[in-house]
Amino acid sequence: MTAGDVAERAGVSISTVSKALSGKGAVRYETKQRILAAADELGFQANHVATSLFTGRTNTIGVITSDQFGRLTVPVMLGAIEKLSEREIALVLCDGRGDPIREQHFIDSFLRRRVDGILVTGAGEFGRDSLRGDLPVPVVYAMSWSRDENDASVVPDDAEGSRMATRHLLSTGREKLVFISGPQRDDASRKRLAATREVLAERGLDLVHAPLFGEWSERWGRQAVKQVILSGVEFDGVVCASDQVARGATEALREAQIDVPRQVGVIGFDNWDVMVEASQPPLSTIDMSLHEVGAAAATALLEAIETGRLEPGIRRIDCEFIPRESTAVV
Repeated sequence: MTAGDVAERAGVSISTVSKALSGKGAVRYETKQRILAAADELGFQANHVATSLFTGRTNTIGVITSDQFGRLTVPVMLGAIEKLSEREIALVLCDGRGDPIREQHFIDSFLRRRVDGILVTGAGEFGRDSLRGDLPVPVVYAMSWSRDENDASVVPDDAEGSRMATRHLLSTGREKLVFISGPQRDDASRKRLAATREVLAERGLDLVHAPLFGEWSERWGRQAVKQVILSGVEFDGVVCASDQVARGATEALREAQIDVPRQVGVIGFDNWDVMVEASQPPLSTIDMSLHEVGAAAATALLEAIETGRLEPGIRRIDCEFIPRESTAVV
């Protein structure tokens, strides 16, 4: 069966069949339904190779990631796939490992494959260099954002997420807060600290202990809390910049026989189910809406492929506060 057979059965032109089945071009709803019904009756399936020759597109997106563990990339990609699958677009995923030479190798490979666009993701929200060269296809960055203001990036609204976490602790009556994060050089650490202090300053408050920077690990969370306890500073809330750190913090508090949440409330960041559910008690946290980040990045890429225009700048996706027992008022 051919598109001509479908056109004859539906009483339309072949070009109208092409528009209806590819989703490209305006076709009246009733006409499209008649074409789809005719294609179904005849058992017709579109030849994607022929379609790509007709449209000049391969319905393929190249993806470069630096997230070797996939904890952040996987939910971002699931959001992107949900959008791209609506157009029957396939993905080619490559691990760039943050190496510009390795990334350039994959870019060259993508261009030989004639991909329609490129999606760049990272292991966290941080600034990165733009892909080199004047590429002939649109590029969108998700999570790790491009430092080039002419590029298009989609990231979680980290700062507002941290404000939500801090406001929540304050709303429970806790005002003597401690901040624990990963490496100080990380964009996420600096951004989340600044947002936390901003909310405290609105109340005429500040952290009761100097910010603690270390690793993105449970071990560091335990160590940091022990430092605070040994310092003798009174505190009733801990703002952690990741769920791993927060889980370690709750363990250290429990070992010191400090009750969470009765004496100290602890909130994390990420909503990583492995951490928040295994923590005792389960962690209140900030969900970074990674699925929505991926969907928004894919939508921006599709629009650029369709129109040839890509809106530059950084788009921030709202985070969500997830309450659990670690900050409950008892």
